[in-house]
Amino acid sequence: MLEQLTIAQKIAVFALPLIFGITLHEVAHGWVAWKLGDDTAYASGRLSLNPLRHVDPVGTLALPLLMYLLTGFVFGWAKPVPVNFARLHNPRRDMGLVAAAGPLSNLAMAILWALAMRIGLGLEAGLAWLGQPLVYMGYAGILINAFLMILNLIPVPPLDGGRVMTALLPPALAEKYAQIEPLGILILLALLMTGLLDWFLWPGIRFVMRLSAQVAGLG
Repeated sequence: MLEQLTIAQKIAVFALPLIFGITLHEVAHGWVAWKLGDDTAYASGRLSLNPLRHVDPVGTLALPLLMYLLTGFVFGWAKPVPVNFARLHNPRRDMGLVAAAGPLSNLAMAILWALAMRIGLGLEAGLAWLGQPLVYMGYAGILINAFLMILNLIPVPPLDGGRVMTALLPPALAEKYAQIEPLGILILLALLMTGLLDWFLWPGIRFVMRLSAQVAGLG
């Protein structure tokens, strides 16, 4: 859908969904941690909806732009929200809930962007100057948030899916599983280089995109 756009137009369309997709993901972690007993993120001002409080110049801006221009693949991160798991009411259980909050926030945002796309489609006939950009940005928002959700659900620490898996496993297995966290980035790089990452990601991404569209009444 976005193939006909110029590079400058693609950057304009992707910028806002990407910034909010990454930063609100982190806010969700901090907010759930706060509700479950750890106010570290709250006390440090990281529960703000102001993206500037969460933007990492490299991970949120430079790297996603560079990767998209070079590969068409968008990847990035915000400044991680500080969470002290020892302060949670039930550290083992709540660690999984805090981790799951990020991907679930991306699902909610994918649905909201789908609603924005639906509004844009309704405006195209009479207000094309507003409706068409909203359609493109809505589609980009669905795609980015579906990608962020499924990527973060990969069950490899330190990704959210790895922390959820650690919370679900029996304590003895969870302790051993958590020990692979220092190797997590290397595992992801290996999956990327072998093509297995695409094999894992895209069925989930397509499912989330279809679900978001259906919830928003797009099809």
